[in-house]
Amino acid sequence: MLRPERMSKVSVTGSKRVIDDVIEAAYAHHSLHVTDYDERYEGFAPGESLDGAETVNERLVTVRSLESVLDVDGDEVGAADAIDDEALERELDDVRDRVNALNDRRDELQAEIRDRADEIDRMEPFADLGIELDLLGGYDSLEVVVGETKPDAVEATLAGADGIEAYELFAGGDVVAVFAKPAADAEEGVLQDSLVGVDIALLEVPEAEASPAEYVAELDREREELRADLDEVETELAAVKEEAAGFLLRAEEQLTIEAEKKEAPLSFATTENAFVAEGWVPTDTYPDFEATIADAVGDHAEVEELERASFTPDGDHHTEAVADGGADLDAEREAATDGGHAGHGEDDPPVVQDNGGAAGPFELLVQGFGRPKYSEFDPTLLVFLTFPLMFGFMIGDVGYGVLYAGIGAFLYSRYDGAFRELGSVAMWAGGFTVLFGIYFGIDVFGYHAYQLLPGDVHWPVAGKGLSPADLDWGLAFLVASVLFGMIHLNAGHALSFVSNYQQHDVKHALYESGSWLLILNGAWIWIFSQHVPAPKPDFLFESVSLLTLGAVSFAGFPVVVGYAGLAAAVVGVVLLGIGATAELAEVLAPIVNVISYARIMAVLLAKGGMALAVNLLAFGAYIDDSGEGSFHFIFSADYLAEVQNTADYELVFAGMTTAFDPASIGAVGVAALVGGVLVAVVGHIVVLLLGVTSAGIQAVRLEYVEFFGNFYEGGGDSYLPFGYDREYTTEE
Repeated sequence: MLRPERMSKVSVTGSKRVIDDVIEAAYAHHSLHVTDYDERYEGFAPGESLDGAETVNERLVTVRSLESVLDVDGDEVGAADAIDDEALERELDDVRDRVNALNDRRDELQAEIRDRADEIDRMEPFADLGIELDLLGGYDSLEVVVGETKPDAVEATLAGADGIEAYELFAGGDVVAVFAKPAADAEEGVLQDSLVGVDIALLEVPEAEASPAEYVAELDREREELRADLDEVETELAAVKEEAAGFLLRAEEQLTIEAEKKEAPLSFATTENAFVAEGWVPTDTYPDFEATIADAVGDHAEVEELERASFTPDGDHHTEAVADGGADLDAEREAATDGGHAGHGEDDPPVVQDNGGAAGPFELLVQGFGRPKYSEFDPTLLVFLTFPLMFGFMIGDVGYGVLYAGIGAFLYSRYDGAFRELGSVAMWAGGFTVLFGIYFGIDVFGYHAYQLLPGDVHWPVAGKGLSPADLDWGLAFLVASVLFGMIHLNAGHALSFVSNYQQHDVKHALYESGSWLLILNGAWIWIFSQHVPAPKPDFLFESVSLLTLGAVSFAGFPVVVGYAGLAAAVVGVVLLGIGATAELAEVLAPIVNVISYARIMAVLLAKGGMALAVNLLAFGAYIDDSGEGSFHFIFSADYLAEVQNTADYELVFAGMTTAFDPASIGAVGVAALVGGVLVAVVGHIVVLLLGVTSAGIQAVRLEYVEFFGNFYEGGGDSYLPFGYDREYTTEE
């Protein structure tokens, strides 16, 4: 599972007389990842599309255009069915004519509706003004201006304007019409010049025989008639969609398959009479692929396994050559390649990640960083083992865990593809959240349900470090985060060591990876030792006993072990300096990267604190043992009174719901009860969502940056086998 599926590079060589049959057989087998020919060999050239490719592509474009017009989304077809070429052509022509006619009519009606709307927008100001259009122009001795502005601003401006002998202003809404008589010596356009300082949007008086109000009403009637016509067209298009959607989906699938087949030779190397197709197949499927081609064309084509790609990380995938077998190559092929094989070049094998079962959906997280190269370790299994663990620890709540798992189950059962995989990831994360919620005292939405157990039942709980009584747990979780970080990083450096050993030798592996392993483990062994104990806080050692609920006691590694750790770290620094001197600048990275895992503890406390705050505001809380114990929620008015009258209890906050007293129901109490419940529901929903964005993002960051950074690059090629998974059509 740490390696992708083994791939073999194969070639198919044959006469052009059988190229159609070979393509059909390879397409049906659906295993050959075809590689493009790059014209590196004299005598061979890239092939050309088969006859009829242009017609098929034109029909495919037509089908997709009709699907776009009808908004076909893929849910409008029942069982898969066959479709022959004659029926496809005949029905496609009929659907195209009907849809094009209706679509053209729809475009015309929409354009006319827009025209009416624009005309209404232009006429409405004049309708508001209430003056006939023929009265707004055509005067010899008067100037008229119509515009949208504040009447008071126009009045104030014209009152002291020069060149205007008299004026009259009419207003309707925000539209004004100004009639002005210019002075005898005034220049033409004096009215408009006088309004330059006014914020006015001038309106051009339209030409219309009817009054503005009547004209707007007529335009409205026309627009409604056009909308009714448009609704009829839309109804007809919906009927065509219901009738033709299944056909269009089948036609698109059928034409897509035909187009891929007819364009396949574009990736082949060809001469006038022969062709060579190369690509990759999973090694396990090669014998069946060879038999399929042989069954289709007999000895008119030869299938040859050229090599089996190795997993060495140096990019050399050709160390495992496969002995030649079968018939001799075509004479023309031998001549073109000096008697050798017409290879297409040194292409990397595509990657088929081999992570079945529970780990498979976590490929989604790995591919978010980048698909692994064929030569790299696939970290999916390790992400499966660590991501839910980190997420569950950071949230650690039975209630939230059940909701996360429920959301995941919904996505898993209702969707396919990425959403289904995301649902599986959410279910695993939710499951671990529940487990850690139990470990943290059966924590349910921030409430410790173990408190409901009978008094004589002891629950070995681990607090979250939020109450005065369990503050030590917060420091213990810091140590737990660091220890997890050490294990996580050790796994990454170990994989790097193996990769470097396979690529080079033990010496390079020691210099480039072993050095970091020695520095990482040596430094932290010294930190957890009794050598120079003064600056080391006691919780480094005491936390081990606390985390194991007293099962394991740890006082620190002996001094001699501390010396050994220091020696190992020094040796690591020396090896690093010899192998990669420039990386000495990062010599403290193993310590810093481990400390980066402290974010796990930080998110745990933050999410726990948020849930506590929500419950505290809604239900109230107190601390027992005179402020030195644990948080307890109050919930009721009677319980609040008891808390206030008990000397050993310290009230933190009374809470909203405690204002409701069933014995004397009042408006204030009911409002407080409803408000408290709303605060609790909305607050916990917010915490639930923030858990995804905080715990989820932080866990992914630790995977991508700290863990992947030690051994993983990504950037592998996807495996795209030649073929098609039919959904709407059948072979026959």
